[in-house]
Amino acid sequence: AELSEFVFAAGVRLLETQRPDLMYLSTTDYVQHKFAPGTAEANAFCAMMDKYLRQLDALGAVVALTADHGMNAKHDQHGAPNVIYLQTLLDDHLGKGTARVILPITDPYVVHHGALGSFATVYLPSHEAADRVIARLVSVRGVQLAIERDNACKWFELPSDRMGDVVVISQKSYVLGTARERHDLSGLKQPLRSHGGLSEQSVPMLLNRPVRGIAPHRRLRNFDILDLAFNHARA
Repeated sequence: AELSEFVFAAGVRLLETQRPDLMYLSTTDYVQHKFAPGTAEANAFCAMMDKYLRQLDALGAVVALTADHGMNAKHDQHGAPNVIYLQTLLDDHLGKGTARVILPITDPYVVHHGALGSFATVYLPSHEAADRVIARLVSVRGVQLAIERDNACKWFELPSDRMGDVVVISQKSYVLGTARERHDLSGLKQPLRSHGGLSEQSVPMLLNRPVRGIAPHRRLRNFDILDLAFNHARA
């Protein structure tokens, strides 16, 4: 929370002293990973944001707010993470090391999410049919979708040169891991919250000005926030 507050405070200070034409303030999702909406910690974080957004508004800025993803609880009724360990599953199904599972969420900050999210991609050797792997994966409880690369890249606008042969997406309350021993969950002091699935696609888009002139059936994406702020936000 302190890092995100520093970003907001710096933005206010820059606007007060230098009046830039454009500022991009990017915060972390640490609090959202740790605390569900309505908890004291989440409410305090939102109150902090409101304070700085109010200051930016008072300084005359067009404030446009969005997110790169949503967030959901990924645990069972006892607070334990709902994890599907794909590498272990595929090692058992195909033979150890035949497939390689990559989790894009993986980073050094395991206290956030333990490198567990709802999206994974699977690389297969040339002799292994994707259909066989997909048939196994879709039978697993908690898997929402398992599809071959070309369809996944078409549906979700993904770069095909960076995707494996199969893309896997888990259901709302599940996450995907590699193998139990590869995930350090010691930093998860609260029940796991994470993202990466279809259930986290919806994000807010908020502006502090009325927005006009948008085609009625236009499908808005989070990156359209720039167009809205530059071309459609009116005093």
